[in-house]
Amino acid sequence: MINAAYEIERILKFGIRKNMIFKWDVIPVRNALMDLLKIEVPYKNEFKDTDDETPVNILSNILDYAYETGIIKNNTVTERDLLDARIMGLLMPRQSEVNKKFYEKMNSGNIKEAVDEFYELCKSSHYIMTERIAKNQKWYAKTEYGDLEITINLSKPEKDPSEIANARNEKQSSYPECLLCVENIGYAGRLNHPARQNLRAVPITLTGEQWYFQYSPYSYYNEHCIVFNEKHVPMKLTESSIKRLIEFVDLFPHYFIGSNADLPIVGGSILTHDHYQGGNHKFPMEMAEVEKTFTNHEFTNVKIGIVKWPMSVIRLSSDDKESLIRGAIYILNSWINYSDSDNEISAFTGDIPHNTITPIARRKNDGYELDLVLRNNRTTDQYPFGIFHPHSNLHHIKKENIGLIEVMGLAILPGRLNKELSKITEILTGKVKYDRDAIEKDINLSKHSLWIEKMIKENKNPLKAEDCENLLKKEIGIIFSKVLEDSGVFKRNDKGKLGFDKFLNSINIY
Repeated sequence: MINAAYEIERILKFGIRKNMIFKWDVIPVRNALMDLLKIEVPYKNEFKDTDDETPVNILSNILDYAYETGIIKNNTVTERDLLDARIMGLLMPRQSEVNKKFYEKMNSGNIKEAVDEFYELCKSSHYIMTERIAKNQKWYAKTEYGDLEITINLSKPEKDPSEIANARNEKQSSYPECLLCVENIGYAGRLNHPARQNLRAVPITLTGEQWYFQYSPYSYYNEHCIVFNEKHVPMKLTESSIKRLIEFVDLFPHYFIGSNADLPIVGGSILTHDHYQGGNHKFPMEMAEVEKTFTNHEFTNVKIGIVKWPMSVIRLSSDDKESLIRGAIYILNSWINYSDSDNEISAFTGDIPHNTITPIARRKNDGYELDLVLRNNRTTDQYPFGIFHPHSNLHHIKKENIGLIEVMGLAILPGRLNKELSKITEILTGKVKYDRDAIEKDINLSKHSLWIEKMIKENKNPLKAEDCENLLKKEIGIIFSKVLEDSGVFKRNDKGKLGFDKFLNSINIY
């Protein structure tokens, strides 16, 4: 059996090395861990610290012990994660201590150092699950819009049917109201809500209101952070939203920040709680060039341009943030009420609004840059998922909403693709004979039938393994660029370009 007392000493050493606890904390934290794991006597012998960068190996041993001794009833991902967070929560500094340390660094002018230390704490506490994030498949795909980033999301472990059933049967609770509520900090969790004893969030003030800054446990890019309202209020893009984005990049000048759109279909997965996402990452859209410039007599010190991008992006840049904010608000309010029947854009159906934006802010040297991505969520009988949503011929790769992260050029593709691409590889490399009827009957491959047939016709068959891998990566990149094109309100054709110019001209931007 695993020596849990020994593992407790290992995790105490880890906590000290990562500045989670200090000398005077060791005894009470040891006692708390012994109580949790029902251990009567601590480990007495000397041992050598292993210098682990994460607590994963130690936690794995402790969780195995917990299952062996009945502390957790089922050896499932859900129950292990609940205890995992509880263990690490005992090593976490209090919320007030985290805040004090962060603001001491920030107020002395070391904002990057404050952020870096907070980020390291979130990794050390196993709130950011780096070992799971490392499972994601990532690559760049060359397209006419630049190198798009592709990710197959394998970081969220699949739950077995019993876990799903247990979560469904769990008593429903309205506390916390959602995954973004501040009440998640330190929350023990339950079968249908993740534990958050190892979560800490730093309070920040934006537009005179209380917001919080935390990191995402499943980072899709470097230092993926979430900024959320203290109150459980729904997403709503307003003048204050634009001001908050600019205020944030003033506080965190090395980070970008953006907001999902605030309407269904074109918005994110959580519309019930106002929040933004940011981080220390340069997305493909940021690197895309402005292909056409405009001016407006009211905002003469704001550069205005259309970005060469599959979606409809207006880029504003200026050293004068007040003019930049006013220009962005002017465009937002104008777009909300704009219709263009030639391009299937209707601002309203009755009283139901359809137009909104996905805004992204960043600092550029001493100035500011703001990208406004025009969105519309209208549906028709022909396009029940959305006129400006990935169309059905692309659903075999991407069917989900196109949110902030995808808008900026990073595809977050479903984990199912990993197994499906393995099967497709077997066909393209000749390990499995191509049989269209068999593919049509295969629940995993039938959706890819036309795509497989296309690749076989266009390429030598069988392919070498390396050539096949490169082909699939290239093809997925092309499909993702088409996904973004489908999501653009003004298409990249003559009619769409004329329509884009017409919208800007209609609001005196020439």
